[in-house]
Amino acid sequence: MSDLPWLTVLFAVPLLGALVVAFLPRSSATLLKQVGIGVALLSAAVAVAIAAQFDADGGMQLTETHTWIEAFGVHYALGIDGLGLLLVLLTVVLVPVVLLGAWDDGAENPRAFVAWTLALEGLSLAVFTATDVFLFYVVFEATLIPAYFLIGGFGKVGRSAAAVKFLMFQLVGGLVLLAAVIGLYVVSADAGTPSYLLSDLMALDIDTTAGRWLFAGFFIAFAIKAPLFPVHTWLADTTEKATPGTSILLVCVLDKIGTFGMLRFCLGIFPEASQWATPLVVVLALISIVYGALVAIGQDDILRLIGLTSLSHFGFITLGIFAMSTLGGSGAVLYMVNHGLGTAALFLVAGYLIRRRGTTLISEMGGYERTMPVLAGLFLIAGLATLSLPGLSPFVSEFLVIVAAFDYHWLAGAVAVTGIVLAAIYVLWAYQRIMTGPGRPEVEATAGEPIGEPGTPVAVGAPAGAPAPGTAPSVATRAPTDTLTTRDLSVREVVAAAPLVVGLVLFGFWPMPMLDVSNPTVESLLSHVGVSDDPPEVDESTAIVGETEEGH
Repeated sequence: MSDLPWLTVLFAVPLLGALVVAFLPRSSATLLKQVGIGVALLSAAVAVAIAAQFDADGGMQLTETHTWIEAFGVHYALGIDGLGLLLVLLTVVLVPVVLLGAWDDGAENPRAFVAWTLALEGLSLAVFTATDVFLFYVVFEATLIPAYFLIGGFGKVGRSAAAVKFLMFQLVGGLVLLAAVIGLYVVSADAGTPSYLLSDLMALDIDTTAGRWLFAGFFIAFAIKAPLFPVHTWLADTTEKATPGTSILLVCVLDKIGTFGMLRFCLGIFPEASQWATPLVVVLALISIVYGALVAIGQDDILRLIGLTSLSHFGFITLGIFAMSTLGGSGAVLYMVNHGLGTAALFLVAGYLIRRRGTTLISEMGGYERTMPVLAGLFLIAGLATLSLPGLSPFVSEFLVIVAAFDYHWLAGAVAVTGIVLAAIYVLWAYQRIMTGPGRPEVEATAGEPIGEPGTPVAVGAPAGAPAPGTAPSVATRAPTDTLTTRDLSVREVVAAAPLVVGLVLFGFWPMPMLDVSNPTVESLLSHVGVSDDPPEVDESTAIVGETEEGH
């Protein structure tokens, strides 16, 4: 068992599954989804097997290293530490949730939707386990292929333009990253033997000026991917036009590559440059927190609103990383996982609402709390997680980041705290508009009527009950039992959301399993950067009194 290349198997399973799905009959949508879910669950089983072997204090584990392009020092090198393991587990949980919960996403071409979803999963898993910078760059760029087709192929009118905008931003980031990757080759070659292995690059003594320029290349690419202000403008357009399932994959999995890269490569390879850039990065993170929350408050499109909340949350993650403390780093890693759970739940419930109402506009919703109490309850839990209510897992990570921000500078902490207040506004106001109050008259009048005939697509934004005009794209294909607003969640929809709710509650009260896994990695990175937390100061007289009381 120990000789099995576990990490290769981990990302090969969904990639091979995508290939299998691509050759299945297109007409059998149910079979395609079932095969996709089966492959995703198999990937999850492999990830659990990896987690069972993982030693939290063991550093980089299950490593695989094979020479790839010897002349350039390129290796096929994989490994996993606490940071990678948590993001791998997040990924393998979210993909089956998407395929099961967003069952009608991609109804016009289910084979393509399932295949691209599995391909994106496999490539993302490769990113989180790559320990060679060149290999990382290849799979980093390769994730854009399935992401582009998921955005441009499924969703509502305007999705093609959103897909192109997404691709342009990501390609610019990729080109900047490529220049920095080439620069690393030059630096390592000048030092003796060229190598792209992360362990070799971390041991290099890179010239200060060169290190800062190379850091800038890596950081810009990761800031676009994350996203971070001011290179974030693709985010809201993408989540507004894509299907909710695609948005889960993009925001909760793919965008984590940005913050993952900041920790793994920016801090790991360029420790001096990371400290040098910290003041600027902290300012950008604080702007993202406040700006994202303020803009989210004024949104009428629920998918766009959720996308902008993530801009604020990624600001918190980046702030935690560059606060340069164990509290901040651990909070940032936890935030990545908890944001994935909470935001996925929000997108999932948004998809449930859209399929029942036929619109993404909050102004056209209202009064659903009475007719769909289970859906309303799920929305409330996801919303409260988004605003970091104590008792739900995001609270722990946000608390750690804010404490670290105050340790960094009181002003940074004060600005970050405003993000909590603004989050309460956009979450509770959205819940009030969507779930409370009287039902809309047209909804009441048509309650219980079928949305459409079997197989009839309904476009997001179209009037309730109306089929998509002409060839306009659809969000879902409705079954004859679906109704406008009165049908509460089905068993399938509840089962899909259950892992997310369980994770939010469980890790809200018991975050130690994640902290135990992430802390050794964070401490190792910060030690490499040259940062050590000051030990707590204890007044000598207090210590003596405490000792006496304990002795007596």
